[in-house]
Amino acid sequence: MAVLSEDKINRWIVPYLSSGKRGSKLKVAPAQLISGILYRLKTGCQWRELPLKEIFDTGPTISWQGVYHHFRKWSQDGSFKKVWLELLKSQRRLLDLSSVQLDGSQTICKKGGQGIGYQTRKAANSCNSLFLADNKGQMLACSPPIAGVHHDLFEIEEVFNQLCNLLKEAGIETEGLFLNADAGFDSAGFRSLCAEMKIEANIAFNPRNGKPSDDYVYFDEQLFKRRNAIERANAWLDSFKALLIRFETKALHWFMLLLMAFSVLFIRKINKNPKL
Repeated sequence: MAVLSEDKINRWIVPYLSSGKRGSKLKVAPAQLISGILYRLKTGCQWRELPLKEIFDTGPTISWQGVYHHFRKWSQDGSFKKVWLELLKSQRRLLDLSSVQLDGSQTICKKGGQGIGYQTRKAANSCNSLFLADNKGQMLACSPPIAGVHHDLFEIEEVFNQLCNLLKEAGIETEGLFLNADAGFDSAGFRSLCAEMKIEANIAFNPRNGKPSDDYVYFDEQLFKRRNAIERANAWLDSFKALLIRFETKALHWFMLLLMAFSVLFIRKINKNPKL
């Protein structure tokens, strides 16, 4: 089962992967290693259960430990993040930035590790990340996971800045963006943060915060309806079984799996455009 063809991997992913030390040589082509990593992302299988004979046409010339080693290496040196940033930079014309959608997502975690905590509502350990999607549901950025015991507004200034900085690294300016968010983000602090960043926040009112003040607060109901785009985006992410339940103990590895899923979905979108 090929998640992406070897041609697509060689065109959109391999050029941004770090190479080994001078004089070292990979036993298999980088595209095949990426195929193995994507197989795990798509199916959710354990690393040790990778079907090496199926992935490597000439037979398993590398162990599952070797595939995992390269996943860990390319995660730590920022290669997977660079893949995502370069995709956004080069294919920005495919994005619809007339509005962006903000949402949080909780994931059940089966092992201990970084950014994990007990979530009473789910009666399980979980982690939480914030996501930004464009107006058509293309994921743009996500935050590293925090413990699921925290709500979406926990350390929102730091987390939201992480999201915006990821966009800026890809050459996408946040100033002037219209941002949709549900009532869970309704707070004076977050609204002020958006105003300081010159982002037009279109946030639903949270009745638990009491009666709205008489001061004018911008809210466009028609624009807010576009928020369902991020619900579709999260549904597309659910097709990657490794993202349904988190087994990674390191927050960085989880973060990189999310960016890889973003990359796969965007590459498929690129290849649907006959002009590219």
